[in-house]
Amino acid sequence: MESRPAAPGPYRATRLWNEITKYFRAGMPLRKHRQHFKIHGSCFTASEAVDWLHEVLRNDSNFGPEVTRQQTIQLLRKFLKNHVIEDIKGRWGSESLEDNSALYRFPSTSPVKPLPSPCTQKENLENFCRDKERLFKLPHLSRRAFKRHELLQSLENLEKTKSDRIEENEEDMLNRKEISQEYVKETWRNVILIHLQTILGLPSLEEVLQPMQIVPEYVIYNMTNTSKHGVVILQNKSEDLPHWVLSAMKCLAYWPRNNDMSQATYSGFERDVFRTVADYFLNLPEPLLTFEYYELFVNILDLLQPHLERIAVEALQICCLLLPPPNRRKIQLLMRMISRMSENVDMPRLHDAMGTRTLMIQTFSRCVLCCAEEVDLDELLSTRLVSFLMDHQQEIFKVPTYLQVAVHDHIEHVKMAQCKYPKEEICAILPTYSYCKQITPQEFEEQKVSTSQAAVAELLENIIKDKNLSVKDKKKKLKQFQKEYPLIYQNRFPTTENEAVLLENKPTIKQPMLSLRKPRFRSLRY
Repeated sequence: MESRPAAPGPYRATRLWNEITKYFRAGMPLRKHRQHFKIHGSCFTASEAVDWLHEVLRNDSNFGPEVTRQQTIQLLRKFLKNHVIEDIKGRWGSESLEDNSALYRFPSTSPVKPLPSPCTQKENLENFCRDKERLFKLPHLSRRAFKRHELLQSLENLEKTKSDRIEENEEDMLNRKEISQEYVKETWRNVILIHLQTILGLPSLEEVLQPMQIVPEYVIYNMTNTSKHGVVILQNKSEDLPHWVLSAMKCLAYWPRNNDMSQATYSGFERDVFRTVADYFLNLPEPLLTFEYYELFVNILDLLQPHLERIAVEALQICCLLLPPPNRRKIQLLMRMISRMSENVDMPRLHDAMGTRTLMIQTFSRCVLCCAEEVDLDELLSTRLVSFLMDHQQEIFKVPTYLQVAVHDHIEHVKMAQCKYPKEEICAILPTYSYCKQITPQEFEEQKVSTSQAAVAELLENIIKDKNLSVKDKKKKLKQFQKEYPLIYQNRFPTTENEAVLLENKPTIKQPMLSLRKPRFRSLRY
């Protein structure tokens, strides 16, 4: 098999880490705390941080409501390790943070992780266009493109009825040259690249997916070798799930109606069966979505929002086709199982402290999506993706037949054009598919920045409108925000007068204290 490039680095995850740390520093409420007879200013307890950050993560579209409190604690431990926060004595570097009243503060510097150095967007666009132009020319013909009227005439011929085309091209069929298998593979690669690039809204896929990471044999196999339920059927049974794992998964998926374990059940039987399945998947050498496609699937997290649900499903449809057939079969069966288990009201509790749905997501998230390198947001990102996969597994694992149609139509067009112009080089143009207006790389960067700025500007408004903050605390928070985001602050308060009107400290009228007359003491003498 041909050599394939290494998987891209965790670019998206690093950028998301930087956004979360900045948002946490700008929004986390700070106040005075007393500890060991000493007052510490501008700090917070660990429990306060867990409360605030947990709520933020649950309402963030990148993570979602499935985020648990324990995962939030784990993230705060990563913050402490990477010096996003420090304890009240200035210590950091460990992960010794618990959900308690221990005091923490922000260091004077804001640590931002350096992003992996990707190619510039301009270079990416040029490379993509140049590669597409090279791939869609038949290499064994002379270098000459269609004239405009010839191209239009060729397209008109395609609209004729099948019988008319057979009659007109009967002789040409005899002289038609075979399209090489390599050209067919490149057609599949570029059809997939065009669709993914359009769906993800990226000017280039260079940062998330290389053309040679698309193996057309995998895609074709995953689309054609399926059962009546759409599950991939493997010809090589040694690559399939072991029989005992399949039996255990079937037992859990149809509990209690289907139990083919050939054993008498006992108290706690279902927990032992579940543990058997979990142990198998957690001991796989790499995640089911593979290390290679980590960056691709992480980028889809931007689409996991209610108004983009259809587009997210379509993106995941294509991306899951890229997986090796054994991986696609395993993740498809796993998602079907945990989806059925989560909806089964007859399923006994499998964990004393967690519901079935939460247990499924927490157990299997790391064996579905994980980076080969250590990424601090891995668990949260995988949790969000597995939750969406589980809820939409039926649509996501449907075969997108429009890809087959696009490839077939393109190959037929090339064959027809090749017969009509046998001595010319055919420049066959693939159709483009768009859900929105195409933008330039510069506009893409501006929109990406504006989206982040809108979220930060919303945080500023929340600070301004927070009636629970005193004027003093509000000034302190605004001063900290101004330091972190000076341009956004300046746009909101272009002059000092605007700031003064908002922060005008109106004197409060204190209620008169209860006055007591001083008692008069009488002499004891009579």
